[in-house]
Amino acid sequence: MTTILIVEDDPTLGEVLQMQIEDLGYQPQLVTSLQAARQALEQTCPGLILLDQQLPDGAGLDLLEEMADRPCMPPVILITGMRDTDLAILAMKAGAYDFIRKPMDVDALNRTIETVLRSQRAMRPVGVKEVQPAGMIGNSPAITAVAKTIGRVAQTNATVLITGESGTGKEVAARAIHKHSGRKGAFVAINCSAIVETLLESELFGHEKGSFTGASTRKLGKFETARDGTLFLDEIGELAPRLQAKLLRVLQEQNFTRVGGNELIQTNARILAATNQDLEAMVREKTFREDLYFRLNVIHLHLPPLRARREDLPELVDHLLARVQAQVHKRITHITKEAWAKLREYPWPGNIRELENVLLRAVILAPGPVLTQELFQLDPPAQPSDEAEVPELISLEELERRQVKAILEYTRWNKGRACEILGIARPTLDRKIAKFGLN
Repeated sequence: MTTILIVEDDPTLGEVLQMQIEDLGYQPQLVTSLQAARQALEQTCPGLILLDQQLPDGAGLDLLEEMADRPCMPPVILITGMRDTDLAILAMKAGAYDFIRKPMDVDALNRTIETVLRSQRAMRPVGVKEVQPAGMIGNSPAITAVAKTIGRVAQTNATVLITGESGTGKEVAARAIHKHSGRKGAFVAINCSAIVETLLESELFGHEKGSFTGASTRKLGKFETARDGTLFLDEIGELAPRLQAKLLRVLQEQNFTRVGGNELIQTNARILAATNQDLEAMVREKTFREDLYFRLNVIHLHLPPLRARREDLPELVDHLLARVQAQVHKRITHITKEAWAKLREYPWPGNIRELENVLLRAVILAPGPVLTQELFQLDPPAQPSDEAEVPELISLEELERRQVKAILEYTRWNKGRACEILGIARPTLDRKIAKFGLN
């Protein structure tokens, strides 16, 4: 039988809570001080704690904050007669599942207790406790194939075009290639869609002092800072035509000039590019250079969407939760089975990036160490129908009949008003009424 630890120094309220918990079918354990609560937690781990804020030897909030470091960390409902709004904030910040003021609504407390313990009975523990280095996460056939390709091409100098939907981890794949390449230089990334064309040229190739207004000093571009390393060009499909031509020359000649300069600068930076666009279609539409496309697409690495590798979801969630918890300084120990079902069934149009954002929001809003399905507000996008919607096939005569009937009903059979709306004369309307058999 599940034990509920009651930490309450008021004997009358303590007795009422004991009877209430017994009526719910659980085993109550009543203590009247923080010290007694600490001793009880050393001996057993209850399913839930009802914790009073004002106790003879301290504040319930103190015990709540201590519990973060204890092996036993059951959900806590903090109970208080104080009217301090900040206390509610502090309680939820410290990890309380709920915060209830005295006098208590008995039915509301019962519902909360049942919700907490039902969640406790159906949970999957979170597997990863420490933040792991970023890398390719998962063991599905789809992601294993990606890893194999990375292993084959990493130590070569070949350019790699990484494709996939937004949020699939294209930069993670690029970093993995660099990590296993053996290159001594840095990994340098730039988003080609985030910078206007005039500034992007300077960011890529650098500029000389005085080359344009505001160029007060010489600046080294990404091609120079990535020397002996890897340059990752994200969203390559957004590159302007003029910069496409300049990039093509760098790939062909392995040299470039800074903006406003004449000196040829050699580079041996390895180029990795990524896009979520269809570059082949862009080539056909003449918005992306065909010769540049072939230069970039020496090796093609396509990342599968998350919906195509659902078996990797547990490992991805554990990995991302560890990172999220480190960011917001909260501890999550379990995810309910209902919540897991919701995560597995969702199509994840935003892929891993969306998953991380969903987990971040859930952890921030979680009242305790358990993530429940209510915390995952997922609205699957409407799925397009495989067949085009076929309009109702009716004759023009039937369409006219319906329109005349609708206007007559709208005007309550005011024929003068109906004629104005339809744009016809009264005799014409009378003929149509007779023709269509309208009454």
